[in-house]
Amino acid sequence: MTPYTNIANVLKQTTEKLPHKRAVVCPNGQDKNGRVLYSQMTFSQLEKESDQVAFGLERIGISRGTRTILMVPPSMEFFIIIFAMFKVGAVPVVVDPGMGIDRMLQCLEQGKPKAFIGIEKAHVLRKLKPGFFRSVKYWVTVGRRWFWGGHTLDQLKTAATDPFPCVRTTKNETAAILFTSGSTGPAKGVVYTHGNFEAQINQIREHWQIDPDEIDLPTFPLFALFDPALGMTAVIPDMDPTKPAHVDPTKIIEAIENHGVTNMFASPALLNRVGKYGRENQIKLPSLRRVVSAGAPVTPANIEQFSTMLNDSTQIHTPYGASEAVPIISIASNEILEETKNLSEKGFGICVGRPICSTRVKILKISDDPINQIHDRLLADESEVGEITVNAKLVTERYFNNREADLLAKIPDPDGTVWHRMGDLGWQDSKGRIWFCGRKSHRVTMADQTLFTIPVEAIFNAHDKVFRSALTGIGPKNNQIPVIFIEPNEKIKNKKAFLEEIKALGKSNPLTRSIDHFFIEYNFPVDIRHNSKIFREKLAGMARKKLGM
Repeated sequence: MTPYTNIANVLKQTTEKLPHKRAVVCPNGQDKNGRVLYSQMTFSQLEKESDQVAFGLERIGISRGTRTILMVPPSMEFFIIIFAMFKVGAVPVVVDPGMGIDRMLQCLEQGKPKAFIGIEKAHVLRKLKPGFFRSVKYWVTVGRRWFWGGHTLDQLKTAATDPFPCVRTTKNETAAILFTSGSTGPAKGVVYTHGNFEAQINQIREHWQIDPDEIDLPTFPLFALFDPALGMTAVIPDMDPTKPAHVDPTKIIEAIENHGVTNMFASPALLNRVGKYGRENQIKLPSLRRVVSAGAPVTPANIEQFSTMLNDSTQIHTPYGASEAVPIISIASNEILEETKNLSEKGFGICVGRPICSTRVKILKISDDPINQIHDRLLADESEVGEITVNAKLVTERYFNNREADLLAKIPDPDGTVWHRMGDLGWQDSKGRIWFCGRKSHRVTMADQTLFTIPVEAIFNAHDKVFRSALTGIGPKNNQIPVIFIEPNEKIKNKKAFLEEIKALGKSNPLTRSIDHFFIEYNFPVDIRHNSKIFREKLAGMARKKLGM
């Protein structure tokens, strides 16, 4: 019997249970006294309007299997359109605009889309860069259509009152193509099936014990997608989702207080900015039951700072994963602050926690070659640093039209599932916890030892004048020269004396004793999205110039 499933069915189930609960809440200006006004939509309204748009999509040719660029920010329209697309079986192609326009356009072209749904600005972009959209046949504007052709969202809405007959997609059928950020390598299109989405929702609900009365503040757009499926009200924050590091803390706090938000997802950069403001102004957020932060490593200092705003029983969870597999491992703030923090500062790596639910994790010996099957001889020894490799129903099985990436990242299992190589290095302790030690591509391979970024950098980050540090290597593989860049947290007046302190700190620890080259760099090149992932390849280029190599 064919296992049918469609992620849109979860919305229908939620509507049957909670028809009058608010599904989506969006800021909509201010009143004369400066109070924020909101627009809202119930689950019943979301179900009905997405049905109407589904009929319209099917009418113009956007149907089962149609790859469709979706360039609509978090809003009422976003939720209506995305669920309408799932209902007809269309495949949203979603790219994070935070990666920059040029890289975004390359990803969109790579997705070979047949349709394009976007706001007015998105249509202006595609008219300015028509070469990237040659494969598109169907155009839909969310808003006012100006000098371009196609349909508008309003034109697609029908007066139909009957429910749309949801397409009977299978568990293995493509539901969406979500492009990775590209901050740690070339951006790749991750193929999500309806079964992957179903497993994600079940794992999130089970691990974090999401209740029917919950209200979420999703400050990362893609995570907002899960809210209707989980039965949570999604309160869309008043912010630029591409710039979380520059968010106005008062608007985030205001949204939490206005709606009694119980759950918040935030990147480490947003967590830091809001936490700093909250601590300085002694603000408390008693409605929050949990905070989830991911996208980049979350430092204990960041967790401690934001925790000053929370109840003693409220924890900050830092799930680990990637676009290809999330969430798969998690740990909560109590365990970090009470136990793993001190070990991280001594160079053990960052503890990301234990596998969630039925997730399986293996640590493989470090290799840059494809792996066809997992054997015992490929497993790293106990407490040895190796590549984190995971298996779960939510783990995606392939990339879109990228066989080379499939070979390097995917390992078939005899049971028919797939193991995903995270590209991250780590080790497992006696308590079953995974410790993250950095990206595999960022390790420094010397003639007599290998250095890993996170443990090494922790030694130098302990200096009170260091904001962050970065390890990089230059020279041929297996004979690299390690280099440390230091980003101070203040202007250094006597650079020579400061670097001598840093060198002495390195020589005092066996982990960093072999490092002889240190440079000060006040502004590290980092990713646009989180302002946390360091572009070490750029630092390596700077080191080669400084050392005349």
